[in-house]
Amino acid sequence: MTREVGRTTVLLVDDHDVVHWGLRSLLSSQTWVARCLSAHNGQEAVDLATRYSPHVALVDLFLGTESGAELCERLRKAEPRTRVLLLSGAGRISAAAARAAGASGFVPKDWPAADVCRAVQAVAAGRTVFEASAGPATPAGLSAREREILGLIATGATNPEIAKTLHLSPHTVKEHTSALYRKLEVRNRAEAVRTADQRGLL
Repeated sequence: MTREVGRTTVLLVDDHDVVHWGLRSLLSSQTWVARCLSAHNGQEAVDLATRYSPHVALVDLFLGTESGAELCERLRKAEPRTRVLLLSGAGRISAAAARAAGASGFVPKDWPAADVCRAVQAVAAGRTVFEASAGPATPAGLSAREREILGLIATGATNPEIAKTLHLSPHTVKEHTSALYRKLEVRNRAEAVRTADQRGLL
């Protein structure tokens, strides 16, 4: 079956009814999603991928007794054009292991809904999405979120603007900012950007 030009077909693979329903409703409401296919196990997923050739499959890392990583390999063999984004609320997979299975990304279920949608859209567009904090600590000991905030500080964004962009409270942004100042051993935004640039963190 042909894909709809300019819009994305998503295959959702998750065996938890409430999570499944929520993700399907979320994705179906996106203007860039043409359709959201639904599978609760590996065989359903492979059958749908073969029939509809979705742009991206959002696959739970743990599908009952099945492995999402192994299903990723099966999906990629059944329909090489379908890119896979692994998702989990109960565990993590390293970027190296996810890539080895053929996945184009991994996101935790505790990410804000808007971030999950952006990750699906990015993978569908051919990019990769891997949560930096799932791996070793970044240089200077900054967390993935602190690196993200640092990057926005470098663009000149204010704390309220950063909070809106990342869907965080201003108080949370302030706490992250204070933490990265402490780790970089700086006193203000200008010093943080300058030091981060010197250390290759931007």
